[in-house]
Amino acid sequence: MMKNTALILFVAIKYGFALTAISPKSQSLPFLKRPDALTGALAGDVGFDPLGFSKTEADLMKYREAEIKHSRLAMLAAVGWPLSELFDRKIASVLGLSPAIDVTDRAPSLLNGGLENISSIYWGFIIGVAAALELAGV
Repeated sequence: MMKNTALILFVAIKYGFALTAISPKSQSLPFLKRPDALTGALAGDVGFDPLGFSKTEADLMKYREAEIKHSRLAMLAAVGWPLSELFDRKIASVLGLSPAIDVTDRAPSLLNGGLENISSIYWGFIIGVAAALELAGV
C-alpha cells in the first residue's frame, strides 16, 4: 500500500505539472502577456513580471537569487530590531559604551530618531561589510 501511494505521488509530481498547458496570458495579471522567461517551471510561477525585468532565463535566475537574498535579510532585520531593543543596554554596559536605546526603550531609526547618536565609523563599517558580502555573492 505504501509503495503504491509513493509511486502515485511520484508520478503526480513528475508529470502532473508538465501536462497542464501554459496560457499565453499571465495568470496573475490576465490582461498581460505571459513573459517568455516565465514558463511555469518554477514553483509559484504564475507569470508575474509586469515591468518585464526577466527577459531571459539568466535574468530570471539572477532576480530570483536576489529576491531570496533580500527576503532573508528582511527576516534577519525583523528579528534583529526587537533583539536590539532587548539587549542594547546589556551589551553597551559590557563594552563600556552608552546605550543607543532612548528613554522610551526604542531603537534608533528614521522613525524613532536617534540615528545621530550612532558613530559614522560604525555606519562605514556596516556598509563596507554589506558591500563585501554582496560582491562575494554570499
